[in-house]
Amino acid sequence: MKIWQPEPGETLLARAPVTFATGAAMRVRGMRWFRDTERNDIQGELPGWPEGPVYAARSTGGAVGRNTVKGAAMALGVAVMAVLSSAGGNVSGSSGPDSGKDTPDDRTDEVEDFPVMWAAPGTMARTLPWQLDPARSDEKHYRTHGIVTDRRLVIVGLPFDKKNLKLIEDEVLWQAPLSAMSRVEPKDFKDGDDFKVTFTDGSWCRLGSIRRQRLTRYLVSPLDLVPAESLTPMQRDAVDAYVATKTETPDAVPPIITRRPSGHYRVEVLLPNRLDSFFGASEVSMIMDSGGRELNSADYHPEDF
Repeated sequence: MKIWQPEPGETLLARAPVTFATGAAMRVRGMRWFRDTERNDIQGELPGWPEGPVYAARSTGGAVGRNTVKGAAMALGVAVMAVLSSAGGNVSGSSGPDSGKDTPDDRTDEVEDFPVMWAAPGTMARTLPWQLDPARSDEKHYRTHGIVTDRRLVIVGLPFDKKNLKLIEDEVLWQAPLSAMSRVEPKDFKDGDDFKVTFTDGSWCRLGSIRRQRLTRYLVSPLDLVPAESLTPMQRDAVDAYVATKTETPDAVPPIITRRPSGHYRVEVLLPNRLDSFFGASEVSMIMDSGGRELNSADYHPEDF
């Protein structure tokens, strides 16, 4: 197996499946567009991209416009069923407290149109790999994962075999330093799996992940990582006790500790032996207060996640 690893001194924070998002409103369901700042379709201009589908939004009266993708809506349903089937009906590894909503944040970009790339010539979003597009990459046999470290966001591609989820053969498709991203916004319309990444040059992309929160938690700026040696003795004892009782110590990596806006501390440990091609990296976590006491869920703040 060829599993992507961080460089010496670089901290791996999260790994989860990610693709370009897919429209959910009736007019744009199962579709996505790649736009310049004048709302022109630019997919034919993107270097190295294979030919892809051409969509036309459905009319508001319900008639279906031109769509060269065969069975787009059916494909979307099959993809959802594949998720549930591969997970054995258990999707507990998804985004946790994330949830969708029926009201769009932006009707223009979520109901009337559905751009997943908004990019002037020469901007960062235009460099994203075509493999992120579910219409160009067969999700029955291939997946893309987002990997976040304390330095960068990396997109890797890997084969997918639902009978052998431990098969990992990573190919680096794209990467960018965290400093290239100016804002990350959750987009909750419908499923609540989408998020928008805006780059410092003003271009942006809309991505989707069944484990959205795992990725976006560490893409926010500034990332307040806390070195274990800077904890108080009581906090350090609490972390050590948690790692000893909740993780498989031979395979666990050092805990990731972040100070949350609430003043609490999030302690997360990745479990390398649970890495798979469907969910990405698995982890265990706890929230503790400034005195080192592990909190119950009733004591969590929304920003603790």
